[in-house]
This record gives sequence, C-alpha cells and structure tokens, in this order.
Amino acid sequence: MMFIARLCMPLLALGFLTAPVSAQTPAKPWIQPELLAAAKAEGQVTIYSSTNEQEALPLWKIFEEATGIKVNYVRAADAQLMGRIAIESRTNQQAWDMINTPTANQLPDQVMLAFDPPEAKNVMPAARDPNRKWYGVYANYNSPAYNTKLVKAEDLPKTYEEFLTKKEWVGRVAIEGTDNEWMNAIFAHYGQQKGRKLLEDLASTLKITVLDGHLAAARAVAAGEYAVALNNYTMLTINQMLSGAPTDFWVMDPVAVFFGQVAINPKAPHPNAAKLAANFMLSHEAQTFAAKTGRIPTRADVTPNPANVVSRLQSAKVLPYALSGDQIKASQRTFDEIFKKR
Repeated sequence: MMFIARLCMPLLALGFLTAPVSAQTPAKPWIQPELLAAAKAEGQVTIYSSTNEQEALPLWKIFEEATGIKVNYVRAADAQLMGRIAIESRTNQQAWDMINTPTANQLPDQVMLAFDPPEAKNVMPAARDPNRKWYGVYANYNSPAYNTKLVKAEDLPKTYEEFLTKKEWVGRVAIEGTDNEWMNAIFAHYGQQKGRKLLEDLASTLKITVLDGHLAAARAVAAGEYAVALNNYTMLTINQMLSGAPTDFWVMDPVAVFFGQVAINPKAPHPNAAKLAANFMLSHEAQTFAAKTGRIPTRADVTPNPANVVSRLQSAKVLPYALSGDQIKASQRTFDEIFKKR
C-alpha cells in the first residue's frame, strides 16, 4: 500500500518563505528573557538526538555559553531513542526534555507537547506540524549520489528507468535499508504498480547492496566502495563533499524530503529549558552553524552550503513526507520485500 504523508502538499507550499524576516535587534533573538530566567532556574536540559556528537556538541556549546544552562546530550540511533522514550512513558520515569530526530513525528501525540516557539514563524511551511507538536530544524532531501572518480557527470542517468541501462554498475550500487520515504515518493510519482516493478527491476538487475546507516552509505560511496548510491540523504553526501571526498549528488524526479525535527516532552523535567532549546534549534544562529556541515536549513534567511543546493533540489518534483509509525512499519515491510529478498 502506498502512503502519502500527512504533510504532502503542492510544491509551492514547500518553498521557502519569500517575505523578508523582520529585523530583530537583540544579538541573540532566540533568547526570550522571561523564558531564560525560568530555564536558568531549572539549570539543565536533557536532549535526545540522533545527530552525531561531532556536529551536535559544538552547537550545544553555543547554547550553553549563551544561557548558562547545562546540556545533557544523549545520542543514539532513531529506533533506540524511540524505544527509550516508549519505556520511559510506560514506567513514568521521564528523563528527556527535548528530542531532535527525523522520527519525532512518529511519537504518540500524548508524548509530544503542543507549543509555539517564536522562531518557528521563520521556517518553511512544510516544516511546521499543523498540530504544533514538532518543527523542522533541517530539511532531509533525498537524492542519488556518486563517486566522482568512478563515474563521470555526463554519464549519470536522467531518470530512474535509465539506471537499468547501466550494466557497468552491476554490483556497484548501494542503498540504505530504511529509505521508506524515498520508496513512497517513487510510488507516488510512478504509481504503485509501476513504481514497485521499477524498484524490483533495479534491485535484481543492478544487484543492489543494502547498507546499514545513511552516513555509512555516504562514506562508502565517497571512499569508492560503491560507485553509486541509488538514494541517500543529500546532506550526508554534502557532508562528505565538504570534507574533500570525491562525491556529489544529482537530482531526478521525484525528490523526497522530510525533516529533522524538534519535539518536547509534555512531562519534561526541565520544561522551560526544553522550550528555549527548541527555539534555539529553529534560530538563524543554530541553522547557520549547522549548515557548515551540510545540514540544509528550513529557514529562508540562512544560506545553505553549498549555496545552490536548495535551488538544485527544488528544480525537481519535491514530495514532503511525515510518515506515522504504523506507515513506517508497513513501508519497511514493502522495502524489505523489494531490496532484501535476495
């Protein structure tokens, strides 16, 4: 069954805000004085996140130095974090205050606080949950990637059907094993039946290898272990590019996008610090810092790195997704049937 995300909307709605963001005079406009005072009284905040420590810890150091609030950073894979929160919820032993992962929207509604961070008005409309339970702090676009030493740009296919003609890539193509959103975008673009057959043909013809972890997949293509990734997170390909690795992405219809999100525990031990931390993540300062490592901002007033990455991606048909937990489970079964049955 095909799942079209709750956030799927016309491409125009996905686009960045074009109106200029109103000028704010404070050096750190994300700091709300009254909220800061209440947060400082709490003294600390516990962040659950799937972002690697090399990126996250320097970012949270900015927050600590600006507020004097200690950040307890707990990093784990998305599935581990979701499981941990489920256990805490069942046992009513709450440790987390704010979560930052692409899967926050999959949490039950009762586990997420409805809130209105002031900085949220500056992010693209598709990155704002209609129910105000989560907000997107970076855009996770999906695109194929290649090793620039092994593949020439002029030899890249222009459609997914054209992949089938690349016999020289047999055994040299990889994909990460949980790309549900991308698979559903393929189904939405081609139709369920045609899209599934296309993916089955790609998997069998090219003998595609399924990898564990999107960063591992980006590194494997950058290192030349594989010539091409059928799909990966664009920001991770960019991360490898910025480190000097011989890799790049290219754009074909469709481009799936979902968001790295922030959500707050309604039973947070440090609720005011959590709200301040979430507002910080949505701020110009935080998103500008994150863009240095290739994270693609959800704000119009933050320049991506490279500067043309969003315009390149939005030249294609972009489909935003926010799949529920049940949709993810069903989609994963379909993905496994297509790519892991061999």
